[in-house]
Amino acid sequence: MKIVFTDYPFFLLPSILQAAMIYYPIIAVLGILANVISIVILSRGKCGLSKCVSRYLVAMAAADLLVAVIDVLLFRVNDLYFPTTFLFITQVCSFHHALNHAITDISVWLTLSFTFDRYLMICCHKLRSRFCTEKTAARVIATVCSLFCCKNIPWYFAFEPIFSVHNVAWGCNLKQEFFIDPTWICFSWIHRCFSPLLPMFLILLLNALTVGHILKASQVRKNLRGGKNGANQNDAELESRRKSIILLFAISGNFIMLWMTYFIFFLWTKITKRYYFTGFSDPVLIADETSYMLLLLSCCTNTCIYAVTQSKFREELKSGMKYLPRIMLKLVKEGNQCRN
Repeated sequence: MKIVFTDYPFFLLPSILQAAMIYYPIIAVLGILANVISIVILSRGKCGLSKCVSRYLVAMAAADLLVAVIDVLLFRVNDLYFPTTFLFITQVCSFHHALNHAITDISVWLTLSFTFDRYLMICCHKLRSRFCTEKTAARVIATVCSLFCCKNIPWYFAFEPIFSVHNVAWGCNLKQEFFIDPTWICFSWIHRCFSPLLPMFLILLLNALTVGHILKASQVRKNLRGGKNGANQNDAELESRRKSIILLFAISGNFIMLWMTYFIFFLWTKITKRYYFTGFSDPVLIADETSYMLLLLSCCTNTCIYAVTQSKFREELKSGMKYLPRIMLKLVKEGNQCRN
């Protein structure tokens, strides 16, 4: 059976477990609340963003919400506090792992899709009218979701039970073939290349191209507007680009920073072929857990980015916070009336 860490005094647990037992519940709560708020506000369409951008941001918030629920709450928190629930049955556990990987891939590739959409909008004038539309955004989102759900099906077959009770298989251990069979090794590399190696490279490339285009276009516009005198004049086009690029760089930069530790650790394990831990104080285990902590933090940071970079989002958030107590009070009154 799995160890129930809550059966032991908290102060006797290893430091990495203490940190995890505090960290993951906080991330689960913040991730769920932040993404629900983002979905509600962005869906109202009052943030001054185009319908295309709003589609991508709502989809990204929905994917992050699923990460917070499926990965953080039902996987990390459940394993630490309730490790003997039905989620530990092998079939359920294997499906959970496959779904976990699919949701994470979708979240990553929606970030890349948004970055590519902004690249087309800013740098490719001939293509933006055709591709930077709400309808195209919906198609891209549906394609990404379908593709990565199918791509992660093999994860369901990568696990074997740890033990059996009354002919019911419990637990999920990666099969030994996963580490030695060429097919599984190839699948593992493809999986890591798709998330996060290729997205990280493409995001950095697209951002570099976007910055180069903006700097060049800005210089041309300043020259056309009269050199130094024109540089001080208000330019609505440049201001619009500035706001778009701040949002783009904040989201993509946040993604790269939070995934970087995970990516470096993955490369290290492949180079050293160190796939095991000797104990809770093993630096390899601590590095592995830290990389996941940073990775999963990304599921609740985009809302903070919207609040910092988008003034209209902040206004909608403040407005919602004002009405929330009224709504709660109204619900309490209605509940009391129903009881009476």
